[in-house]
Amino acid sequence: MTSVIPDSPKHHKSKALKPSSRRPAKELCSECGLCDTYYIHYVKEACAFLTQHIAELETQIHDRSRNLENEDEWYFGVYQDMMAARKHDPIPGAQWTGIVSSIAIEMLNRGWVEGVVCVQNTESDRFQPQPVIATTPAEILAARVNKPTLSPNLSVLEQVAASGMKRLLVIGVGCQIQALRTVEKELGLEKLYVLGTPCVDNVTRAGLQKFLDTTSRSPSTVVYYEFMQDFRVHFKHEDGSTETVPFFGLKTNQLKDVFAPSCMTCFDYVNSLADLVVGYMGAPYGWQWIVVRNDRGQEMLDLVQDQIETQPVMSQGDRKNAVQQSIPAYDKGVTLPMWAAKLMGLAIERIGPKGLEYARFSIDSHFTRNYLYVKRHYPDKLEAHVPDYAKRIVSQYKLPDA
Repeated sequence: MTSVIPDSPKHHKSKALKPSSRRPAKELCSECGLCDTYYIHYVKEACAFLTQHIAELETQIHDRSRNLENEDEWYFGVYQDMMAARKHDPIPGAQWTGIVSSIAIEMLNRGWVEGVVCVQNTESDRFQPQPVIATTPAEILAARVNKPTLSPNLSVLEQVAASGMKRLLVIGVGCQIQALRTVEKELGLEKLYVLGTPCVDNVTRAGLQKFLDTTSRSPSTVVYYEFMQDFRVHFKHEDGSTETVPFFGLKTNQLKDVFAPSCMTCFDYVNSLADLVVGYMGAPYGWQWIVVRNDRGQEMLDLVQDQIETQPVMSQGDRKNAVQQSIPAYDKGVTLPMWAAKLMGLAIERIGPKGLEYARFSIDSHFTRNYLYVKRHYPDKLEAHVPDYAKRIVSQYKLPDA
């Protein structure tokens, strides 16, 4: 294939920034990778931390914005269907059962797409992200397992243009997908599919190391980890063992500043601009949560229907008291003794929120925290940056003075 630069003078005049350059979003940059390409020309409109326009993009992508009279849509975005699912035969080494990888492989094998933008890791560091355009199932499988660090997924967009690909699947998180959707019409593609994952609290590689060092019994052997519905962090180790640490036992006083400022100012936890979202937080323990946002998303899910079992989403418990108590606890960096944290975790696991109510608990906890962060650190951005649905969610709680 010959190298092709999009036929626009805007692209010819624009030059990617060097990796060490200061980004237009400055300290709020999520390192999505757009500024590493000539699409930097569009960064003012595309960057989620310079211009927040989710409602406009929802209408563009899904043909409507979310219905704020429907509580599920304020929380989870525009959707056609929602369910819990898991593969009959899980993919070995996958973080969950491998639904994301399976969809990507089916799309590639059936010729729906010519490439899949996904994230492998470098040879020297399993947690250092390396975005690629996968063109074989093996390359897709090499990207399984989440990378909990800031990742420049969109840095490969110039390679897409140079390859001549016209049908593409992109797997990514909210800030990456908002930027992608803003420049979508400039990519010269005939078909773009977006498979999203929910995302919250990413870190730099150094920040990740601090989290592992302060939380895990064996930081050097952690293969992956996840904050789970049982109110514990689950660490998977090289020997196959699982280590769990209760949320309430985290060393919050040491970790308050470890998360990237971009994540502390993000209000798109559920990846509202993807066609299909696969995560875990709205599903029972051991299942994945699937949100179909539009017809493209349903087509993608249909490809693996014979590989998965599904069940309706459920919701149980009441999150609000737990969220209200968590606001000052996080704000003050409260860290409980481990014995007390384990007791609290057992009690909340037994009587606390489950299913969609757990998902709302997680969203409420992060949105109240992030709203306070923006109010304190970027008060001039507060009104324009916080979407209406997030303001509605935050308004349910009493916040400490800024």
